[in-house]
Amino acid sequence: MPAFSLRFLPIWKRNFLVWKKLAVASVLGNIADPLITLVAFGYGLGSLLQTVDGIPYIHFLASGSICMSVMMAASFEALYSAFSRMHVQKTWDALLNAPIALDDVILAEMLWAATKSLFSGVAILLVIFMLGIGLHPQVLLVPPLLFLVGMTFASLGLIINALAKGYDFFTYYFTLALTPMVFLSGVYYPTTQLPDWLLGFANVLPLGAAVRLTRPLLLGEWPLNPMLDVAILVAYCVAGFYLATVFTRRRLLK
Repeated sequence: MPAFSLRFLPIWKRNFLVWKKLAVASVLGNIADPLITLVAFGYGLGSLLQTVDGIPYIHFLASGSICMSVMMAASFEALYSAFSRMHVQKTWDALLNAPIALDDVILAEMLWAATKSLFSGVAILLVIFMLGIGLHPQVLLVPPLLFLVGMTFASLGLIINALAKGYDFFTYYFTLALTPMVFLSGVYYPTTQLPDWLLGFANVLPLGAAVRLTRPLLLGEWPLNPMLDVAILVAYCVAGFYLATVFTRRRLLK
């Protein structure tokens, strides 16, 4: 089992200090795509499709887009950035020459990816507020929920990072896993439109759980099955992090 200590904190801080030098460009880069999607689909398609399940379409889309953004931001950091530090820049090798365990390095990478994705999620949340969406007391629960979502997808991304031979390997993960998940998780349309045989699979996807938790909160309501959806996210996070630790140990400590 993974063993941790507080020595992960300096690694997290190191990643934060590096990111801070390009913080504005980083946040803008992470929120550009979901904002373009929100404006294009929210106002373009929204002019034709006024409501979905009685909800204005731009409100429906905004609550899904913020989850998608957090997923993508955490995944990019856990894949491209972590792989650069592990394989290209040899930052992990340098860290392991200090009295720091590999498990602490992996934990720091996971928490940093979740933190960076939270920055992007909060930035989009502020834009959503400017559009008059999500101005409810329930929205106070959204940031900690987004951090959990970031941890989940960071853990899953670190599995792929441990198995990848190069940057091109990540294309398969984005194309075959993350992109289909976006279309099966209720970001753009209700999952009730899916056929029954596919709906059962979609209901256990981590992004679907994130959307089902976040959307009601942004609409001033409460999720229908919050404990089940939180359990889905936690299960993916814990299992993903455990596998990421095992595979990374095999790669670097063999």
